[in-house]
Amino acid sequence: MSDQETGSKGGAAAGPPEGAVVASGAISKAAPGTIPPGGAGSTAAKGVQPHAPSGPSSLNVTRRSFFSSLGIAWVAFTGAMSAALTGMTRFLFPNVLFEPPMSFKAGFPSDYAMGVDERYKEKFGVWMVRDDEGIYVLSTTCTHLGCTPNWLSGENKFKCPCHGSGFYPTGINFEGPAPRPLERYKVSLADDGQIVVDKNMKYQQEKGQWDDPSAFLLYTG
Repeated sequence: MSDQETGSKGGAAAGPPEGAVVASGAISKAAPGTIPPGGAGSTAAKGVQPHAPSGPSSLNVTRRSFFSSLGIAWVAFTGAMSAALTGMTRFLFPNVLFEPPMSFKAGFPSDYAMGVDERYKEKFGVWMVRDDEGIYVLSTTCTHLGCTPNWLSGENKFKCPCHGSGFYPTGINFEGPAPRPLERYKVSLADDGQIVVDKNMKYQQEKGQWDDPSAFLLYTG
């Protein structure tokens, strides 16, 4: 009787010995307790760490990032709206240049002595001049390029500091590049006896306008 027959009669066929590992169609024998190649231990052997599940700490970080971004967005929106409202306000209320009134009261004729009075030069741009016949009002604007002349009492003349134009107390030009005399303004008396200067009305000597009754206030008191 052959060995094959003996084995079949004796029971189940004998399998691989204990500890044997089947690899690539061949049976190899590994030592007890060792992990065969490609087994469950191969992942740990290669240093691959298992993925850590997300927990409460990662959720808190996500919430904190969300509220932080929301706060930044709200601040940016508020700033943009404020800038827009400011622009609209400036559009509705543009800058206004406040200028002195064109008509004003300049006190009583008796307040003025003979000669040139500069009390309203800075505020209203006029000189009040009194002579033997009365009072007239001269513009402080040079007829050359619009500078403001100075009154030189020692020389009894107006002298422009820009280009040297000179004017007599009457306003007549006599030196420098100024092409014509200073202009005069309308002057009259109010019901209360005060002098009223109206800069809306100008009078030019070269046009014969100084002879207009409104260009001169008669006063001999």
